[in-house]
Amino acid sequence: MAPPTEPTLLLELRGVTVPGRGANRLEEVSLQLRPGERVALLGASGAGKSTLLAVANGLLTPPAGAVLWQGAAPARSSRLRQRQRSRIGTLWQDLRLIEELTVQQNLNAARLADWGWPKALANLLQPLETEANEAALREVDLDPALLPQPVTALSGGQRQRLAIARLLRQQPALLLADEPLAQLDPRLAVELLALLLRQVTGSRALLLSLHRPDLAGGFDRVLALRAGKLVLDTTPADLNPALLRWLYDPAPAAPRIGTP
Repeated sequence: MAPPTEPTLLLELRGVTVPGRGANRLEEVSLQLRPGERVALLGASGAGKSTLLAVANGLLTPPAGAVLWQGAAPARSSRLRQRQRSRIGTLWQDLRLIEELTVQQNLNAARLADWGWPKALANLLQPLETEANEAALREVDLDPALLPQPVTALSGGQRQRLAIARLLRQQPALLLADEPLAQLDPRLAVELLALLLRQVTGSRALLLSLHRPDLAGGFDRVLALRAGKLVLDTTPADLNPALLRWLYDPAPAAPRIGTP
């Protein structure tokens, strides 16, 4: 029997529409994400980037259109649907770390979907899988000695790295990030972006909402939303000042893609 092949698509959206007040938050959005791709998502505030990421990670079910994960529609049973979502890791702008827990317990929180509640409760009493957590911290250039420390003892930069390490512990096939660099100083933003880009392997993909188009050079593709519509799917080399002005400033006509 031949071994199973890797899916050619991780995620596919077909004609996804999400209504909003006065105008659609997303309108007829179709896109495909493949293993190994690093994809930047651009667009002005309110263009629909966060809504698209919420659809991609399963938090929001669109009333119109289809969302396919590895070629299949979302599972009907809640248990199977949870397992599908565990393969999608999301880095939120507010990080969503659990302040009351230690670094190690926060890292192990990423494993809850696979562990189940008995093991999860045991982890609160005696933190588990220390070696795996140490490896995750080293991957993001954090000292494993931080494992027993409370999250409240960490600096802002350490918290950002911990959130990425927690994603790695989840072992997702798709990484989603909702403007994770927006509140960072320029140096730290560049460092953490490089760290995220390094996590993309042959079987893992990254879709990152980016508020700074000047940082798009390290990506394979650039998607852009404008008023809820996907208006651009190209390479970073095709971005130009006129195109970026149109994306971020309501203009009547779209400019050419590529160099001016």
